[in-house]
Amino acid sequence: MANISSNTNSQNFKVVLLGEGCVGKTSLLLRYVEDKFNTKHISTNQASFLTKKLNIEGRRVNLSIWDTAGQEKFHALGPIYYRSSNGAILVYDITDVDSFQRIKSWVKELRKMLGTDVCLVIVGNKTDLEKDRNVSIEEAEEYASKVGASHFQTSAKQNEGIEDMFISLTQKMLDRVTEQEQQNNTLNRQNSQRRNVLVVEDDEAPPLPTKHCCGTS
Repeated sequence: MANISSNTNSQNFKVVLLGEGCVGKTSLLLRYVEDKFNTKHISTNQASFLTKKLNIEGRRVNLSIWDTAGQEKFHALGPIYYRSSNGAILVYDITDVDSFQRIKSWVKELRKMLGTDVCLVIVGNKTDLEKDRNVSIEEAEEYASKVGASHFQTSAKQNEGIEDMFISLTQKMLDRVTEQEQQNNTLNRQNSQRRNVLVVEDDEAPPLPTKHCCGTS
């Protein structure tokens, strides 16, 4: 669940970026938080995070976005970083079918560890390489719908679709918190009503009505 800071009345969410190496996770993060793009490949050797402050419909939100390495040797350490995450962004390269197939493994792992509490977004990155596309939008959207995730197409190079994707995920996490609060309030009311019910057990049967005979005059 998300953490609520009573001092600032803001919502704190942890978001983790997952995906194979070279799909552009770090480029997406740097473009969103710092509006930077490096034409050279940035290799992430360990997990790191950046923060982003948002204001959505009057609600202040602090995002801690964790960037993880995509190398196979890092996969065993993955659960350490995405544990307690409120949202996960699963990134694949639209020119690389294998990177899309790997997304399915991440989804299973996240659902196994976090259940339905985590909000998922599946992202097809590098739309600037549309001519080399090997993963169809229809296939990706069908899979995303099947696992209850949103699907977005992005380009870190051209800064396309990134802000919409992060705002959509943040809205989903806010909605999830609202649902949880409503469920907790309902449960608390039910428990309170149970405590206020006084049950009196009476094993004795009520007496039968007495028959009165009328005298004749």
